Amino acid sequence: MVRWVKLAGAMLLLACGAAAAPVVCAEAAAQTLPVSQKLQIAGLAVDAWIPDSQTPGPWPIVLFSHRYRGCNTQSSYLMQALAGAGYAVFAPKHRDADCGKLQSWLPRPEIPFSNPENWTEETYADRAQDLENLLNALQQDPRFRAPPFDLQHVGLVGHSLGGYTVLELAGGWPHWKDPRVKAVIALSPYAAPLAVQHTLGQIDAPVMYLGGSRDTPITTSLERREGAYEQTPAPKYLVVIDGAGHLAWIDNRATAKHPLTIEYGLAFFDRYLKGKRFPHGLQEPGPGVADLRFQE
Repeated sequence: MVRWVKLAGAMLLLACGAAAAPVVCAEAAAQTLPVSQKLQIAGLAVDAWIPDSQTPGPWPIVLFSHRYRGCNTQSSYLMQALAGAGYAVFAPKHRDADCGKLQSWLPRPEIPFSNPENWTEETYADRAQDLENLLNALQQDPRFRAPPFDLQHVGLVGHSLGGYTVLELAGGWPHWKDPRVKAVIALSPYAAPLAVQHTLGQIDAPVMYLGGSRDTPITTSLERREGAYEQTPAPKYLVVIDGAGHLAWIDNRATAKHPLTIEYGLAFFDRYLKGKRFPHGLQEPGPGVADLRFQE
């Protein structure tokens, strides 16, 4: 049986990021964190976090794309929190996934990350195709195409190269633009190819960029004049977490930063996938936030 995270549990874990006693937080986590379901969908190995049957619907669909040589379970803390808040989350394992095995046969980057001007819509096209195939399959699968699953409201989350992938489907490369995508969260995204080639202006889904003050040059490429944030049409958000590095978004790294990731991520998806108001308290940089910009 799968154990499910409740929204109350997710909020308790948020509180554990600061002042709560470590023992209390450890016990709370053990009691509330879910175990993902291992599925095969559209020929892909997929981990899924599904809300408890008692969680009110509808449940918008969220797809997660992992970093280069990362793992589809690398950010389970965020997937668990989303599921606890009423989102059905599906994370495919891309071809370049390593999942901690340090496999020497994994391919080198198709085009060096230092040459974003040479990237095209065909660069890492297999990743974008994975998300397209998964979403198509979910629409055809009787387990997921009926309420409380809500395939009319689809969100994407991606980290690093996964951030590049989800920005593609939002319209960053016109060829991959998918009108089913209604909101995108990009965690330290490798957006340089899209920014250098000025294609981000064709995005028409709300985007939240999350960066870290210690994640250079990625966050600099988001913040600077004519950078990714400035080029992206509104609605758009940029949240820079103080002291966070490039790997702050994955499990067992910079865990003190995870509560802010959850808080802003949930608020953003609640706003654009569930039609709720964005909390007023998150509209000003609070503790732990080095930079905050938004246009609605």
